[in-house]
Amino acid sequence: MTKKKSKRGGSRKKLKSLSEIFQFLRKNETPIYVVTPTPYSLLGLDQWVGGLEYINYFDIFDGNHDRSFVPTKMPHDDFQSMEDVANYLVSHPEFLERTQSRKGGLAIFVMFNEQTEQLCAKAGLSVALAPAALREHLDSKIVTTQLGNEAGVASAPNVLGHADTYEELIELADSAKLGSNLVVQTPYGDSGRTTFFIKSRKDWDKHSGKIIDQQIKVMKYLNHLPGAVEGCATRHGTLVGPVMTDITGFAEVTPYKGGWCGNDVSPQLLPDGVAEQVQEMVRNFGDRLYKEGYKGVFCLDFLLDTDTNEVYLGELNPRVSGVTPPTNLITSTYGGCPLFLFHLLEYLDVDYDINVDEIQARWTEYDNWTQLVLKQTEDKVELITKAPQSGIWRLDDNGDVHFARSALNITSLGQETEAFYLRVYSTGDYCYHGADLGCLLTRGRMQTDKRNLTKRAKLWNAGIKAQFKSIPLMPQQAAAVPDDLSAGKWF
Repeated sequence: MTKKKSKRGGSRKKLKSLSEIFQFLRKNETPIYVVTPTPYSLLGLDQWVGGLEYINYFDIFDGNHDRSFVPTKMPHDDFQSMEDVANYLVSHPEFLERTQSRKGGLAIFVMFNEQTEQLCAKAGLSVALAPAALREHLDSKIVTTQLGNEAGVASAPNVLGHADTYEELIELADSAKLGSNLVVQTPYGDSGRTTFFIKSRKDWDKHSGKIIDQQIKVMKYLNHLPGAVEGCATRHGTLVGPVMTDITGFAEVTPYKGGWCGNDVSPQLLPDGVAEQVQEMVRNFGDRLYKEGYKGVFCLDFLLDTDTNEVYLGELNPRVSGVTPPTNLITSTYGGCPLFLFHLLEYLDVDYDINVDEIQARWTEYDNWTQLVLKQTEDKVELITKAPQSGIWRLDDNGDVHFARSALNITSLGQETEAFYLRVYSTGDYCYHGADLGCLLTRGRMQTDKRNLTKRAKLWNAGIKAQFKSIPLMPQQAAAVPDDLSAGKWF
């Protein structure tokens, strides 16, 4: 029997089967804190892992989730990012009292920075994610492109360089024979707000202020289908989750042109053989990330050239991401094994052995699912007086949406007429242009093969948003709205 010495003393045998891994995680006593605005990113993981609890800012279950701890609100600077929320939560006296009583443990975030790492170290916690400095380095679209080239994962035809004038941009594009219909990306930020489509000098003049004085990636414009996949880089190789296509830019759902507002998960989404190409791309890129010192989950965006069926690297999100919830739903429901478990094994004090191919084969077949992130599209700031509660909602034959029953987990869904809604903003909060109101997850698809919203998607979007009631602010009221409204995303 192979045993290893535990950092906490004594010895522990190597885990050699899924049964042993499941038992180890269920009996885990190491405190694991998932510190996020809401528990949605890893909702349901507490059913697999002992010692895990959610530390949240928004009480989206009205105190009814016994593994979700929401510290008492105290005065703080206006939040401008998810990092601000993380730092507020890990420095909260009630959270610190909780960590002291349990002695040490791991902390998991979606977004965090070096200040978060310092606060966790002060609280005796280890961050169970790649270091902030490494994540920042890898998050650059320029670095992603370079790593992809090293891993044999091709980006769309492109060239890297600088351009401070339209003439310099065209000269750069001509050097790589990209033509004049161009896509320009800057190194950091959400692709929906740092990707610029430039076909003329007029387009350049409109966007140049956000492009000049930095390295850029210039790509040939492709007729394409965007998608995303979550992988998990481990010591035994990279595991790859289900392939998804993006739902982007629909004016009914999001105010941001090209902005992400959800994903479709379906085996019928891509032409024959393309899903396998995508999975191989993610596997190779994940193995390269592990050599770079990155371990655990990551999201890789891809582009399918619909004219040639060529698959290209899009961008890297080195973190728990927007595709994490449907990934864990699919891998646990159809494969009996959430992908995120292997992330935890990389950070817990344990040695384990797995056959990556055997694990991967567990979730090759699955049903259709969709998540839709509902943003406020109206350009107003108001006080919410009524908000829909989290749980199971139902769409009736007349196209009306009604609350069906309480639920704490997205696996509680029945038919396609039902959806799990997770609330963010509630009564007493402020709604504003671009803010995440909540997230809807349901069986079936919300997007057609021609990339149009289905009638069902429009009914769900309108039906949930109709549950919100709000009133204009009084003159003496001031709402804490982020300076950059795109920062109001909590998933």
